[in-house]
Amino acid sequence: MELKLYMFETCPYCRKVLNSIEKSGRTDVELHNIHKSEEDRLTLIEVGGKQQVPCLFIDGKPLYESDDIVDWLEAHPQMK
Repeated sequence: MELKLYMFETCPYCRKVLNSIEKSGRTDVELHNIHKSEEDRLTLIEVGGKQQVPCLFIDGKPLYESDDIVDWLEAHPQMK
């Protein structure tokens, strides 16, 4: 499963998701900072349809809203 989180560091909702990832010890989520990479920002808009973060792409399908992302990550623990 491919997990890509589009985010930026000063976004409080992104911090919530990042804290959850860190707390769980997950290493399977690829981070894409849209404030540091114009390519990532454009990909978020092109694939997701909007420039809203956080956005977790799960095998290419976007999931928005920090609570929904945290719930999904908790329901689908990393395979070791």
